[in-house]
Amino acid sequence: MRNKAAAARHHRLIYLLNVAQRRLQRWMAAQPQNEVTPAQAGLLFILGKQDGILMGEAGAALDMGPAGISGLVDRTAAAKLIERRPDREDGRAWRVWLTSKGRTVLAQAKTDAAQINAALTDGFTSAEIDIVARWLTSIQDKFPRPSDE
Repeated sequence: MRNKAAAARHHRLIYLLNVAQRRLQRWMAAQPQNEVTPAQAGLLFILGKQDGILMGEAGAALDMGPAGISGLVDRTAAAKLIERRPDREDGRAWRVWLTSKGRTVLAQAKTDAAQINAALTDGFTSAEIDIVARWLTSIQDKFPRPSDE
């Protein structure tokens, strides 16, 4: 167990994970063809699978709390990529729908994501990427989001 702990310290996983996330976010934001932020693209991807989703469900899918999803929906609606409509059954709830511009931007975001994923996985075997994906997914279970967000 002691050797395992020493090896984990040596890899500086927290630092490497944070730097990788920041670099990727900055690189993506700097691409001239990107009309959306990575967070907005994430919302478009969700709506591409289930258009008209409740805002709370979209927030949960993106691991965001109510304030975070509200701001994201506001910014994405201001860009005319989505529209927010009241839920027919619950007047307090809102559903989010793709606009035609949002569908066009979603198609480009899918192409961009495929290219970025290809760059991220370049030089690694499928088995290695499976392990990385399993490790990253396990973080969500090991460190759940606080329920008060």
